[in-house]
Amino acid sequence: MSHFIEVEPGIKVHVEDIGQGQPVVFVHAWPLNSRIFEQQAVILAQNGFRFIGIDLRGYGKSDKPWSGYDFNRMAHDIKAVIDFLQLKNIILAGYSIGGPITIRYLNLFGEEGVEKLLLMAAAAPSYTKRKNFKYGKNRSEVDLLISHITQDRPRQMALYAKMYFNKRKSSEFLAWFQSLGLQAGAHSMIHSMIALRDDDVLGELGAVTLPTAIFHGKKDRSCPFDLARELNKRLSNSVLVPFHASGHGLYWDEPQKFNKEMMRFFKSSGIKPKN
Repeated sequence: MSHFIEVEPGIKVHVEDIGQGQPVVFVHAWPLNSRIFEQQAVILAQNGFRFIGIDLRGYGKSDKPWSGYDFNRMAHDIKAVIDFLQLKNIILAGYSIGGPITIRYLNLFGEEGVEKLLLMAAAAPSYTKRKNFKYGKNRSEVDLLISHITQDRPRQMALYAKMYFNKRKSSEFLAWFQSLGLQAGAHSMIHSMIALRDDDVLGELGAVTLPTAIFHGKKDRSCPFDLARELNKRLSNSVLVPFHASGHGLYWDEPQKFNKEMMRFFKSSGIKPKN
């Protein structure tokens, strides 16, 4: 089932709603959309869960307004979807830029109604290096990426597809992957990358007490594995699951392990807090 849900006057986002049971709300990576989780949607529905895949504003089938690509606005859009669908006892699953957006959601709206958090190759606690954070990309690298998007977006997507995965993919798969990225608005991609460059959730992790699983590829060239280590240190109720043969697209590099660990976490009663 598909929904087009109004998240603010005149702006609607597209949501895929598949299966029945406990809802799992997936927030996708830049510059993709919820279709990237098609394998997970099937597995969840087969195992008694409800897949909720949001196309963030500016991406996929959602509206593409000029503004509203900061973490705060994106978190409010997720809240609008959850409220409209009257979702309870949800699992939040944030991938790449979806990581800081889901953390911001918990900071703004609290943990009530949320049972667990899954962070996948998260661009958190900060995508870029800061005075108080030495990991991540340099701001100049992000500025160069924005410039490349402006000059030749299709070529940049082709280059991005090649570095996204650690394991070789077919030409057909890479073409499909690129097509998902090119469904995004060019301005949406740029504004979201500016948000990644300028915002962070460094000061928000202490308030997250939910059982949290951190899935991250050891060979990730977009969000280095050091980010996952920092999240694990700073989130008191978290477990880190490394994917040794994976790049940023860990769910396609090691799909069997990813889906097994995902279902293990979703079906578990929780994780043991760190001392």
